[in-house]
Amino acid sequence: MKPTDRTLTATRTRATTRRLGPAILGAAACVVLASPIAISAQQAEWRHWGSDAASTRYAPFDQIDASNFDRLEVAWMWRGDNFSPSPDPFLRATPIYVNGTLYSVAGSRRTAVAIDPATGETLWTFREPTTKRWEDSMRKNYGKGVAYAEANGRGMIYLVTPGFFLHALDPDTGRPIESFGDGGTVDLLANLGPWEHHPEDGLPPEIGYITNSSPPIVVNGVVVVGNSHEQGYYQTRQENVPGNVLAYDAGTGEHLWTFNVIPQEGEFGNDTWENDAWKRTGNVSAWAPLSADPELGLVYVVTDPPTIDYFGGFHPGDNLFATSILAIDVQTGERRWHFQTVHHDVWNYDNPTAPNLVDINVDGREIRAIVQTTKQGWAYVLDRETGEPVWPIEERPVPQSTVPGEHLSPTQPFVTRPAPYEMQGITEDDIIDFTPELRAQAMEILEGFKLGPLFNPPSTEDHPDGVAIHCPGANGGANIPGGAAVDPETGVLYVASTRGCSAPRLVPGIDEDPDSNVEWVSVGPGGVRGPRGLPITKPPYSTITAIDLNTGDHIWQIPNGQTPASIRNHPLLQGIDIGNTGARSHATKLVTRTLLMYAEGRGAAPIFRAVDKMTGEELASVDLPGSSLTAPMTYMHEGVQYVVLAINGPGLPGSLVALRLPEG
Repeated sequence: MKPTDRTLTATRTRATTRRLGPAILGAAACVVLASPIAISAQQAEWRHWGSDAASTRYAPFDQIDASNFDRLEVAWMWRGDNFSPSPDPFLRATPIYVNGTLYSVAGSRRTAVAIDPATGETLWTFREPTTKRWEDSMRKNYGKGVAYAEANGRGMIYLVTPGFFLHALDPDTGRPIESFGDGGTVDLLANLGPWEHHPEDGLPPEIGYITNSSPPIVVNGVVVVGNSHEQGYYQTRQENVPGNVLAYDAGTGEHLWTFNVIPQEGEFGNDTWENDAWKRTGNVSAWAPLSADPELGLVYVVTDPPTIDYFGGFHPGDNLFATSILAIDVQTGERRWHFQTVHHDVWNYDNPTAPNLVDINVDGREIRAIVQTTKQGWAYVLDRETGEPVWPIEERPVPQSTVPGEHLSPTQPFVTRPAPYEMQGITEDDIIDFTPELRAQAMEILEGFKLGPLFNPPSTEDHPDGVAIHCPGANGGANIPGGAAVDPETGVLYVASTRGCSAPRLVPGIDEDPDSNVEWVSVGPGGVRGPRGLPITKPPYSTITAIDLNTGDHIWQIPNGQTPASIRNHPLLQGIDIGNTGARSHATKLVTRTLLMYAEGRGAAPIFRAVDKMTGEELASVDLPGSSLTAPMTYMHEGVQYVVLAINGPGLPGSLVALRLPEG
């Protein structure tokens, strides 16, 4: 059974020329700007969430360069706040551009939309009807976009919704493609596993819960679908369904395979779940966007920890394939290889970004590489055909837990090259010291906490040594808003990172939830507030790092933007040269043939910047109508390069802004 009533416009409207203000340009009046580099029709596109199946976030354009970046102006604005029952200030979607049209999602309904790329006019919409499955989703506002592919001689837009349905839509009209699935729709719960469910209500709550936040990926005629769950730090029961990866025929919607992210009895990795925990433990979501190599026939999936964050005593063992990188044969659904980035993860160190695929040359050896940037502050560089590390990754001893019932892995994998791009662990040398007064106040705050290295294990809130801090934490290192981009022409990776730590407090599960069957649960990821509203650590608070993947060397590292006004104007810092601290957010970026372009991220200054790719020098900047929210994209339309960013500004919650050079 499927949702039956759909709200959509009956026809695609014709694009019109209009002026919405002095800075907004109508496309029909544009003088075509000739680029000195010939761009093919497909090169002009941005067909995937990450530009291409390799998730490079790269486009081979040079129309916007250092000489004219500061002349960028607003071409159009698109409002997304009226696609929800209430305004959503955080539009997390990155549009795709295919065959002359932009496609994206908006609002808590995750309405699919088609947008004219020159004017910003809405061409059609598609909205799934309301179900309890949608109402129960905790990721309604987390939709990151849609996918596109050509199958059975026609183009299709693929949408996965918070209710966990897959829809195939006509790119020209937004109407469901009746020959796909059941009238254009596939009920993903039907193929997740052996659990019975109600078509409108979903899974029984005692069984578990699953939703979605990222678009699928289509490779070699196969649609591969990921998923997400409730945030692990709010969970109080050990039972849940796993985030199994699903695949369907791109033309018909026929189910092809299901990959069990928690290996079942007799499957490889099942022995890493001791005490038969594989029977009841869930999560291990494939929530980040996916990447693929069509030539190798592999889709790359990255995962998060099991139920629940910060305590795993009820599922002893390394717990494959949690917090791992998986290479899956797209035709058969068989595991080709895996690499677990954290064993028995109790730090919320989920792999939060799509892997970047790039070909590199290391000591004269050509390598098809995959790079996974992580919250730990490491870039794991592997051969994407075999899964072998390009440089050694060593198993090293780590501190063990003092929490009763917890059994951590005695070792964790440590990347030896490239060097970390973020502070790992925390010592007294890392604490704020702008003034002796602030330093003393910070040290007084830390009397209730236990400092330690990377993989400092979580502790109970009444531990005599204090609550343990681990750095980076739940929102530290690399994360989904910024992630990484890679230049396939040079093999240079650009990764955004923040200096954030976590200090989760474990309490008896029964104290937090009378129905809890977990010995210990967290009361959120926690954090450590510094003195007088300032961060507890020294700056920089966020950075962008350029890493040459051919050598493993860092080329440069710069602060993300400039010192925030709240710090620059702090009364205790007046007259003190504190340097550039960088914003307290994840830089959102893309890379072209000529530039690295980035904005400072959520809640930071509304400025878009151009950086020299090889030196990190800032070359130019322009103001934005609001702060950027997620990864931007760029495309060439009728000879003109546009850059589109999701923003949140005064009177513009959850909007898209398109930038381009002036006419002529």
